[in-house]
Amino acid sequence: MTGERDIDVLMATLEPVLDPEIWVFATLTDRARAHDIEAILRFEEAEGTTLVVTETTAQSEGLDAVFRSRRITLNVHSALDAVGFLAPIATRLAAAGMGVNPVAGFFHDHLFVPADRAEDAMHILHEMRDAARR
Repeated sequence: MTGERDIDVLMATLEPVLDPEIWVFATLTDRARAHDIEAILRFEEAEGTTLVVTETTAQSEGLDAVFRSRRITLNVHSALDAVGFLAPIATRLAAAGMGVNPVAGFFHDHLFVPADRAEDAMHILHEMRDAARR
């Protein structure tokens, strides 16, 4: 089950999907507690466990969370070793003054963008896709 590697095909078939949920990032040094918390993403770093959780979960768990964001799924099956797919996307979002935290899943790439700029990001992604289709 391999994904697409051709950047032109990836860009032209890109179907970004905006998740309505608000996501936040948190970190815990108590790894056992971190694994008891429902998270969409869990990443082990030397300093602690990074969690991406809903804002509601962060509040109910008393987590010191940062980066209120929305997740955009780049609904195209990109290969994990596809070269150069996210670079132009991140560059274009940066040019619009927007930070982005990309995450690669097995089937799709996901972008966590500032919650208050999510619609702007979607507009940019649609523009990039439409330009690639011409």
